[in-house]
Amino acid sequence: MTNSTISSRKLDHIQLAFEAQLSDVDRRFYYEPMLAAHPKLDVIPKIEVAGAFMLAPIWISSMTGGAELAGKINLLLAEVCKNHGLGMGLGSCRPVLENSAYSNDFDIRKYIGDQPLFANLGIAQIEELIASNQLQKLIDMVHRLQANGLIIHVNPLQEWMQPEGDRFELSPIETVKRVLDAVKFPIIVKEVGQGFGPKSLEALLQLPLEALDYGAFGGTNFSKLENLRRESLERGLLEPVQHVGHTAEEMTPWVNAIAEKLGHKVQCKRIIVSGGISNFLDGYYHLQKLQMSSLYAQASPFLKYALEGEDALNQFVESQIKGLALAYTYLTLKENA
Repeated sequence: MTNSTISSRKLDHIQLAFEAQLSDVDRRFYYEPMLAAHPKLDVIPKIEVAGAFMLAPIWISSMTGGAELAGKINLLLAEVCKNHGLGMGLGSCRPVLENSAYSNDFDIRKYIGDQPLFANLGIAQIEELIASNQLQKLIDMVHRLQANGLIIHVNPLQEWMQPEGDRFELSPIETVKRVLDAVKFPIIVKEVGQGFGPKSLEALLQLPLEALDYGAFGGTNFSKLENLRRESLERGLLEPVQHVGHTAEEMTPWVNAIAEKLGHKVQCKRIIVSGGISNFLDGYYHLQKLQMSSLYAQASPFLKYALEGEDALNQFVESQIKGLALAYTYLTLKENA
């Protein structure tokens, strides 16, 4: 380091000292600065999802649909997954199921390489395919997209709040079981912003799922989104429902307790923590607290930086990975956190 660089840095310290004061501290962790050198990125544990390896436990949550912009966003997200060893779920593939002209927006296997890629379809559409004996269309769609498996998103509150929403004839758990009996590829079950209560978690943990994705309260709330589309009078009458749900902070101890109670009856392989994950420390907290194999997911931050462009998206992902490396090196979870 040159003398001019040192002088410049010291001047920065003087000028920014008053702006750099903090009173709030993250009380979830012990910080141990004495016991390790600065980390290499390989300190982050690798994780396997559907037979594909990820270099960091970061999942890009499903977010984009069948608009022209979706194809560009999916391509950028796929490339960042390949470059950094991540995995991703596509947005709802209903457009592909109903019109093959949309396939190009979701056809990203060549960009994502060998990283895990999951198609995605709502429980209502799958129920319709089962009722009409057309589940083969779903199987063909997953194969056409060269996806590792399928995310089934479960959204009864969203559908109920949606002015033109579908109505379920079967319980979602029954529909999921029928899909598991009919297909040979891995299945992930995800809520869309309200999370799962303990009885739903217990039922899902006993199914042979590749993962259970929280979709917890605290991220994008699709019930609120759909309610905002209603006329003002009806919107106000239904507004209380959008506040129903469970946070990741609630669900993680539930999962631990249920898994301990069930023991060998647990067939679900791992947890994806999503909903209200603001940064890598939130993700790291849940990864440390969960007793099952786990990874954390975000949607809107990836979308935000993808819209800004390739450089911004790569900088965001690199900061997440560097932050995780620091966390695994210097932070341990407090017993009462």
